[in-house]
Amino acid sequence: MSPPVFLAGTDALERGSVVLDGPEGRHAAAVRRLRPGERVDLTDGEGLLAECVVTAADRASLTLDVLARHRRPPPSPRIVVVQALPKGDRGELAVETMTEAGVDEIVPWSAARCITQWRPERREKALGRWRGAAREAGKQARRSLLPEIAGLASTDDVVARITAASLAVVLHEEAGVRLSALEPPAEGEIVVVVGPEGGITEDELEGFTAAGGRPVRLGPTVLRTSTAGVAAAAVLMAATGRW
Repeated sequence: MSPPVFLAGTDALERGSVVLDGPEGRHAAAVRRLRPGERVDLTDGEGLLAECVVTAADRASLTLDVLARHRRPPPSPRIVVVQALPKGDRGELAVETMTEAGVDEIVPWSAARCITQWRPERREKALGRWRGAAREAGKQARRSLLPEIAGLASTDDVVARITAASLAVVLHEEAGVRLSALEPPAEGEIVVVVGPEGGITEDELEGFTAAGGRPVRLGPTVLRTSTAGVAAAAVLMAATGRW
């Protein structure tokens, strides 16, 4: 069985001995009930993973010795999913599954037809939920390089991301080209745009296409906005050799 993974600061992981305290330490000691002699992995979420063994435990912290360190380089090509805001808690579900699949960045997008809109006074709280979902899913998936959760993007911001990408695709059920038929680049950034429950508007689609985005479909069925991103990521992970 693989050892559990917890988050720690980069500076701490560079030392021979690490004290894991705070929320991560309390969870490890009080909830997971880890004890001396057990194996634990620590990551800074930025690519550094430390293999550790518990040497001491109390109610709210662990002391661990570092056995080995590994640093994972950023993957190439980088896969970014622009995710229109889903309704309810489906946003966190989308973040969780895309994190598990290996997506490198998730960009929340306030599309014209989004049922949910992040009002200014609630924006940071909503963004915090997405980032928390990514953090927990990343630990569950044993990722040493956690995905970036960008700030809320406007449609103009999405156009700018498409313009700068090595490849940009816009998921659309009426597109004539399948995503699996494309040959993705070996490096750079691939941007995938996922529309809301109400679909991408004609104006949005025209703007994305003018910026270089390619409308594509995933298959014969129409997926929910909360599952389309992970399905597209899986196709691209396989096509680029990352899976």
